[in-house]
Parts: sequence; C-alpha cells; structure tokens
Amino acid sequence: MPDVPAAPRPAPAPATTGRPARALRVDLLTREFPPHVYGGAGVHVAELAAVLAQHADVRVRCFDGPRDAATEASGVTGYTTPTALADANAALATLGTDLVMADDVAGADLLHSHTWYANMAGHLGGLLHGVPHVVTAHSLEPLRPWKAEQLGGGYALSSWAERTAYLGAAGVIAVSAGMRADILRVYPELDPERVHVVHNGIDLSGWRRPDADDATAQADAAATVRRHGIDPDRPAVVFVGRITRQKGLPYLLRAAAELPPEVQLVLCAGAPDTPEIMAEVLVLVERLRETRTGVVWIEEMLPRPDLIAVLGACTVFVCPSVYEPLGIVNLEAMAVGLPVVGTATGGIPEVVDDGVTGLLVPIEQSDDGTGTPLDPDRFVADLAAALTRVATDPATAAAMGAAGRRRAEEHFTWSAIADRTMDVYERVLAGA
Repeated sequence: MPDVPAAPRPAPAPATTGRPARALRVDLLTREFPPHVYGGAGVHVAELAAVLAQHADVRVRCFDGPRDAATEASGVTGYTTPTALADANAALATLGTDLVMADDVAGADLLHSHTWYANMAGHLGGLLHGVPHVVTAHSLEPLRPWKAEQLGGGYALSSWAERTAYLGAAGVIAVSAGMRADILRVYPELDPERVHVVHNGIDLSGWRRPDADDATAQADAAATVRRHGIDPDRPAVVFVGRITRQKGLPYLLRAAAELPPEVQLVLCAGAPDTPEIMAEVLVLVERLRETRTGVVWIEEMLPRPDLIAVLGACTVFVCPSVYEPLGIVNLEAMAVGLPVVGTATGGIPEVVDDGVTGLLVPIEQSDDGTGTPLDPDRFVADLAAALTRVATDPATAAAMGAAGRRRAEEHFTWSAIADRTMDVYERVLAGA
C-alpha cells in the first residue's frame, strides 16, 4: 500500500558528547540539474535537493559538465562524458559518466539516483563503497519501447541498467501509487516492502500568477503573452511538454481540430526525441493551421516567469499523455490556478480530482508497453469533448482552477515530501 503522509519531523536531539552529530550525507545522482533541465525529473531533483538540505548534508552529482563556481561551492558537481566515449552510442557514454560518478561518491552514507541515466552510478557506487542505494522511479524503460527509435541498441543497455539497479536497490521510491503498481508488474522479483510511494511536489511560492495589485508584474505578463501571439481575450488550451511518444501530442493535435473555432491552442513543446516524431508533429500543426486561427507553437524552453504568464493567459491545461507516472506539469498548472484535462492513466488520476480540479479522459491501452490507445478515434473524440466542456465554460474553468490550487497546497508541498523521503532513508539505513 502507498506510504501514509509523515508527521512533521522533529528537530534532531543534541549529541550526548556535547558536539553536534555528523549530518547524514546523501549524494543525489542525476542526469539533469539546473541550468540543464529537460523534463520533470530535473525539476524534481532540484526541488528535492533544496528541501533535503534542511535535514541532511546533500551533495548533487549531475551530467552536462561543471557548473559555475557558486553552484559547485553549494555541493553540486557536474560531469562531462569521458573523452574516449564522446562519439559512442549515447547509452554507452552515459554508463561511462556513471563510472566516474560512482568513484566520486566515497564518504556518502546513502546514494539516491534518479532515472536510468544515473541509476548505475548509484548501483555501482553502492557496491564499491558499501552504502545503500535508493532509486526514485520517474519512468520505466520497459514502458517506453519507442526509445529504441532514439537509442538504437542503446535501449537494450538503458533497460539493462535500470533493471540491474532496481533489483539491487535497498529501496525504490515511486512518484505515485500507479507508478508503484507498474514497478511491481515490470519487476515482479522486487520485494513490495522495498517500494515506497512519495509523490512529486510543487514549489507553490514559485508557481502563482502575479498579484492583481502588482501593476509592473501584470504588465510584464501581458507583454509576454502578446509577444508569443496569444490573444488573452480568447479561450485557450495549453500544453507543456517534450515532443515524445509518451506525451501524446499527436492525439491532442487531432483533438484540437474538433474544438470550437474561438478556442486557441498553445503548445509549449520542444526537445523532440527523434526527427520522425518532430516531422509528424510539424505536419499535424500545419494541417491544423490551414483550418483554424490561434494555433501558437512555442518551441524554446521558457523561463519560469514567462511560462507562468502563458499559463495565466490560458483557460485550461491539457495532459494527453499515454504514459505518465505523475506529471509535474499538471501540478505546476494547478498551482497557477488552471483546471487540468488529463488522460486517466498512470499517476494522473492521483493528481487530478475528476470533476473538481479538472476532467479525466478515459482510455483503453495496449499492454505491449507502448500505451497506445486501443481505440484512438474514441480517445481523440473524448479528449476534444472534455477540452470543449471546460474551455467554453469560464465559470467552471475558474472554479476548477481554484480547486486545483487548493489541492496542490494541501497534498503536494515539498516540505512534506522531504519528510517522507527522509522516512524512506531511515527505513533503508535501519535495514542496511
């Protein structure tokens, strides 16, 4: 069963020697860390590192090269791909970086890795230095078979790395109960007692619309919206995500053709996994623009203030994913006060309260690992109907948006998530 929320963590007792006890040292191992963040896992690690620092000595080890001096002084070490593997298959190069990271974690009390990119650094580092390794599952390689398009034979390596790390981990954290079920289905050898649920969180202070009485912030937001070609006087559906099979963007583009003509579609979408899916999206967007106005495509990754301005100008957020362990973007939209229309799959039903903070779109999916809708036309039609219902009813959209903000405040704060994560660490260390 999912772990229950933890009580507030008491302050540590003073050491009996009169000297402060040494803080637990936790090394967080991740591909993504600011300023190089590509998706939800990078956001998760950045926020988790900040709140865990209140409880432990946190060191972050990440990809994409050294950070600036101030960032590195705060305990962040960035690694580059070993020169000998610079031109190798991307998965093999990743494992090369993992080897360097595994050597560097000496002195840690616990290793905590995020995504398959860093899982082997945690697994090998744990074996090498005799410390427990915890994995947070943001997604599962066997449930993303389309990655073979991206990695070729490297997909076999990424799948092997993930499986090896999970089966060897002292603890596995799932970001939703739906994700926990997927983990135990994909890796049935795992002891269910080692798999814990700790939801993703949201920095509520950093995700809110500008105050109504802040004229400067309001003007800046309005200028951002106009600069990107969004009409604030028209209803709008907004999507934020990478262009990858799991995000379901082609289904959304087909559904958008059925929306009322006054409804805009705003796509904050970039970083395509492959040229093939980018080409597919390009064709669908151009086809859509031939029949309707208000199709806005923002390909660059927006700074947070700009993204909040864009979200604030829209009516409803859409998450058409066919695979989504939780979806931090849904929490971000809710924090800004938008209703969410999302696929009833993965962890999305744990975030979206159907009929209260948004609408869930039913889907029957293939069990071959792709998540493909068994009846794609029905899924597209149901998605279009749900979006139309919310986008054309301003009062309902506003009420759902307000309920979404309250739900984010009550269930997805990072302080509570830090407590639950520390509880997992304590359980793991007690069993080590």
